Amino acid sequence: MDPFDDLLRGVRADSACLTSTELSPPWTLRFTDETALTLFAPLRGEGRIDGTTVATGETAVVRGEGVVTGDAPAVVLTGTYGAVPARLRSVLPPLVVVPDGDDCDSLRDFLAAQGNSAQVVLDRLVDWLVVCTLRTWFDRADTPGWLHALGDATVGPALRAMHDAPGRQWTLATLAREAGVSRTTLATRFAKLVGIPPLTYLTDWRMTLAVDMLTGTTATVAAVAHQVGYADAFGFSTAFKRFHGVSPTECRRACQSANTA
Repeated sequence: MDPFDDLLRGVRADSACLTSTELSPPWTLRFTDETALTLFAPLRGEGRIDGTTVATGETAVVRGEGVVTGDAPAVVLTGTYGAVPARLRSVLPPLVVVPDGDDCDSLRDFLAAQGNSAQVVLDRLVDWLVVCTLRTWFDRADTPGWLHALGDATVGPALRAMHDAPGRQWTLATLAREAGVSRTTLATRFAKLVGIPPLTYLTDWRMTLAVDMLTGTTATVAAVAHQVGYADAFGFSTAFKRFHGVSPTECRRACQSANTA
């Protein structure tokens, strides 16, 4: 599976909050959900997000909290999008802007006219615009880290192997065989492009996937442990708490509390 498609496959709105708002200057919008993505698309006028101007015809995706300001009248489309997979949030910058003239333009304009549609229709349309915007950004951006390294002849095969089978008992030797190079060559090239050694990346990836499984499914801690390569729940829980600072159960409980707040 294309890792980009795997990232975007988890993007799905549930009761997305979509509004088209006419604003008088000076105006300010605040996005306060640390775990959400927020769409911001000026239909008329422009706004500034952390010093970046987003103008009519452009679509921005804000990761987590953000503040948008404007000094002139504007009409803007905003959509709050919760429950975004941790593995997607981990690779997005705080702000993504897709320029005017992209294929997302007609979709954005169509979405702005759907305020009276049923919620499920709005959710799927917002899904469509989010995926369109992020896919365009992924295709255009000079992405650092593992996203950039996917295209490398040496590192790419090892990354795809870990993404396709995170629960397999990978070693540096088995990853090197996937890449068709020596262990030293893989370790050196991987660290140069991704910034960390292969097995450190594997742990990071497993812990990121584990959060999504704990917060997005009803799988037991033991089942999650097995799916991400741990023989038992105890060893997994120890590693999870060392990495995230909380136990798997505490992580799940915190997410459930946030969703019901």
